Amino acid sequence: METSDIKTIRKEVKEYINHADDRMVRAIHAMLEADQAGDWWDQISAGHKASIERGLKDMEQGNTIPHEEMVKFYSKWLTK
Repeated sequence: METSDIKTIRKEVKEYINHADDRMVRAIHAMLEADQAGDWWDQISAGHKASIERGLKDMEQGNTIPHEEMVKFYSKWLTK
């Protein structure tokens, strides 16, 4: 992206924020804070990463259980 494009975008964003309601300003602020906090992946433990990667591999290989089956199986613990 060219410098002139960035300048135009910055100007448009500033103008948008100046006219945005409080809810939108808070949402934009939260988004910017989250971006500065870094990627959550970099903040979790190696064990958690390995667990997620195993789950993704299981999913890719079709080793999953449909949601409806899980609800049926666990319904005895979910009811009063």
